[in-house]
Amino acid sequence: MLGGLGTTELIIILVIVLVIFGAGKLPEVGGALGKGIRNFKRASKGEDDIDVTPAPAGSPAPESLDKGDASQTAASTEKVSNEA
Repeated sequence: MLGGLGTTELIIILVIVLVIFGAGKLPEVGGALGKGIRNFKRASKGEDDIDVTPAPAGSPAPESLDKGDASQTAASTEKVSNEA
């Protein structure tokens, strides 16, 4: 059957899932699982919602960080990592 799982094994798995999640949450769990599978398939096909078109030639370039901003960011990152 499914990857070597027989009918008995599938019934045992379904009973365990029913005990863990309860009958009321099974539709929610199934919906979330289906949505996750759809999102995974969409991502594996490469269908992104990210706009990768280049900016028009007349738009200003992003500003670069100067050394003061970079050292301040590094110091705050170090402070946060020391607190954790």
